[in-house]
Amino acid sequence: MKAVVCETLGGPEVLVVRELADPAPPGPGEVQVRILARGAQYVDVLQVAGTYQTKPEMPFIPGGEAAGEIVAVGEGVSAFTPGDRVMSRHSGGAFKTLGNTKASHCDLLPAALTLEEGAVFRGAYATAYYALVQKGRMKPGEWVLVHGAAGGIGISAIQVAKLYGARVIATASTEAKREACLAQGAEHAIAYHGGFRDKVKELTGGKGVDIVYDPIGAEVFDESMRCLNWGARLLILGFLGGAPALAKTNHLLIKGAEAIGVWIGGLGMNEPAQAEANMQVLLGLAAEGKLKPHISHRFPLEQAGACLQAIIDREVIGKAVLVG
Repeated sequence: MKAVVCETLGGPEVLVVRELADPAPPGPGEVQVRILARGAQYVDVLQVAGTYQTKPEMPFIPGGEAAGEIVAVGEGVSAFTPGDRVMSRHSGGAFKTLGNTKASHCDLLPAALTLEEGAVFRGAYATAYYALVQKGRMKPGEWVLVHGAAGGIGISAIQVAKLYGARVIATASTEAKREACLAQGAEHAIAYHGGFRDKVKELTGGKGVDIVYDPIGAEVFDESMRCLNWGARLLILGFLGGAPALAKTNHLLIKGAEAIGVWIGGLGMNEPAQAEANMQVLLGLAAEGKLKPHISHRFPLEQAGACLQAIIDREVIGKAVLVG
């Protein structure tokens, strides 16, 4: 099989393409997937750099989610047969052409999604749904401020919020990205460099937003604290801005607000039944055509480094995928 391997830590340029031995036949409860598309995300950038919170043993194959065709099933597997098109998770890396994984880590690909869309569906929509619907307790008519709204988990948040009847203010860094957010259903799309508090207050009639969806952190988090309505929920999803922020608890106090951590990996580890139930809801919505990933960049597997560089350079709107 062909695989993209990280043999030394660093930037995307350290990735190399290797011909490796095919995996053994799948064991009990496992399936073997011919991987045809793989989602690439900022987590992959961090793992290759050695700065993510979990560090794979070197050398390793990056990538967590993919889509492809079942080629073999192990003992005890009855939910899949060879030829099935599936979305799959791969703890041993997805940037390869053949991989074994637990059958429980696969789902049949809804007919409404392409293989490329299936490869980038799970992580983004699981995050947005868990954050907004469950942790954020989002209600119809509420205002949701989505930061990094043109990114993978940003586009999915816009779609989920709109589907559940909320109103969205999206922040994004360029006019092209803001136009993409409006095309996905956001009521408003605004710049965040130079400040956004006054505009958010204006758009919400002076009240502020009910939910902040923040994968950025740093000064974006700080200013978001001043955009809260009474009883607001500020969802902390990550620190793309460079550093965790220090929550000003006096703002939370006077607004009766909450700062809530959202880690989708933690849900899977601690509440696997809930994580699986969430995914079945999302797959049903995708099958009805109500959720659909936006893919702006496609690269062949051999150009995984260029794909990660595009993510670093913030060129990607929605998701990037490796094909072939």
